[in-house]
Amino acid sequence: MSDKIKASELFIQCLEAEGVEYIFGVPGEENLDFLDSLSRSETIKLILTRHEQGAGFMAATYGRHTGRTGVCLATLGPGATNFVTAAAYAQLGGMPMMMITGQKPIKKSKQGRFQILDVVAMMGPITKYAHQLAAGDNIPSRVREAFRVAEEEKPGAVHLELPEDIAEEKTDSRPIPKSIARRPSAEVKAVRQAVKAIEAAKAPVLVIGAGANRKMTGRMLNQFIAKTGIPFVTTQMGKGVIDERHPLFLGCAALSSGDFCHRAIEDADCIVNVGHDVIEKPPFFMKQNGVTVIHLSTRTAEVDPVYFPQIEVIGDIANAIWQIKEDIVPSGRWKFDHMLEYRKAEVAHTSGLADDTRFPIFPPHLVTATRAAMPEEAIICLDNGVYKIWYARGYTAYLPNTVLLDNALATMGAGLPSAMMSAMIYPDRKVMAICGDGGFMMNSQEMETAVRLKLNMTVLILRDDSYGMIRWKQANMGFADFGLTYGNPDFVKYAESYGANGHRVESAAHLAELLAHCRDTPGVHLIDCPVDYSENDRILNHDIKELSAKL
Repeated sequence: MSDKIKASELFIQCLEAEGVEYIFGVPGEENLDFLDSLSRSETIKLILTRHEQGAGFMAATYGRHTGRTGVCLATLGPGATNFVTAAAYAQLGGMPMMMITGQKPIKKSKQGRFQILDVVAMMGPITKYAHQLAAGDNIPSRVREAFRVAEEEKPGAVHLELPEDIAEEKTDSRPIPKSIARRPSAEVKAVRQAVKAIEAAKAPVLVIGAGANRKMTGRMLNQFIAKTGIPFVTTQMGKGVIDERHPLFLGCAALSSGDFCHRAIEDADCIVNVGHDVIEKPPFFMKQNGVTVIHLSTRTAEVDPVYFPQIEVIGDIANAIWQIKEDIVPSGRWKFDHMLEYRKAEVAHTSGLADDTRFPIFPPHLVTATRAAMPEEAIICLDNGVYKIWYARGYTAYLPNTVLLDNALATMGAGLPSAMMSAMIYPDRKVMAICGDGGFMMNSQEMETAVRLKLNMTVLILRDDSYGMIRWKQANMGFADFGLTYGNPDFVKYAESYGANGHRVESAAHLAELLAHCRDTPGVHLIDCPVDYSENDRILNHDIKELSAKL
């Protein structure tokens, strides 16, 4: 029949119908039909990366910024196994992402068991949906279902396997149009219960988590706080939902406990937990002590030894906050003075440290220098290391999704690809990847991709020639310093070998100059910044806890 098309053509049509803009990946032999069909798409661009993990991190970050599913492509076997970390990153971090992998023919053997793994079974535990396409006719329904599942709350990773012989099949199926689905609104009686509990409290507090990082939620929270005057704490992945210059901001729960903001939460008798996810390190541990916890989210609370809220308000978060705001009457007996004192003490402590202009660079000064150099709407993308705690605590986030950090899987290697994706989506905004030397080297080959794509971005490498986070923990636990130091390439020459611009920090004043120069000069820049982590243990594990306990 003349109206039959190749299944791989149909697959591309289905992706086009979903509004896909990019496919990131490293194609292999088993993807060649798909690749050929993709070459004729007028709306989808292939972004070739140097490792599948980089492609996966980019696709996940696309999902994180846009709320739409990022798509990545790999071959069977080793290509698919290289997606595993990125799949877990998207799944735990709540980022919609689709992985498409190839496979040998399933109807007849081509090369025995060469390179064949059960990829669908492998992806099952770390995705929301994993499926092998066994007939061209089924592609539209499977693709539509995968996108639906990836994007509905809580967003996450999905996987489709396209075997070679299915890709070349002929089919007369056509794409299924996207459906319109609105999230249900919170139930009125649940809202009333929450309002009564907040009104009855003496010192309520808001804790804003990863799930609140959605459109409209920040706006509604701002209105709620303006009406009630209730102060707020954020988790690491809730940073920027509300502008942290707000006078009622109590800090970010970057440490596990004992920080100034944890003391403020301990002062509360009613905690309103907005978009909380037990995947993140908890900002507080619930005990059987009479503190009322209200769980406000799109999904019911997973009961955990440290989390078992008494009141749950389930539905679209922005709408639920609006409903509560409309109903609530601010109470004259609410007292927040003590909570706000903790914040004042934290700011005083941090600003004292930030004035230290030693070299190698002191982390609190580094954070302040970065914030001073970055415009309001700029985006920083943190890799994983001890500096993440310094940035989460000390870097003031002004807007949602301007501090991209991963406090869910907390993987190394995602800082550079997530910054590359941010620079692609927002070419008019300043973007900086902030990586330890360890995390940077895990996906440093993507520097070539960044240069090839002509991106404008800066990569700030914090060099301590060791796996600093684990070394800090090792010292904290009283173990001897062992097994965590290494050598590094000359990062300036390394950047230049890719066609990027390399710079090396020589003093605190020089750091400020370089940050401004790289911000204002187009192209890909790398800054090698030596850091002094010698006081991490004293400050983060002892001083902060002792100072906050005295208050």
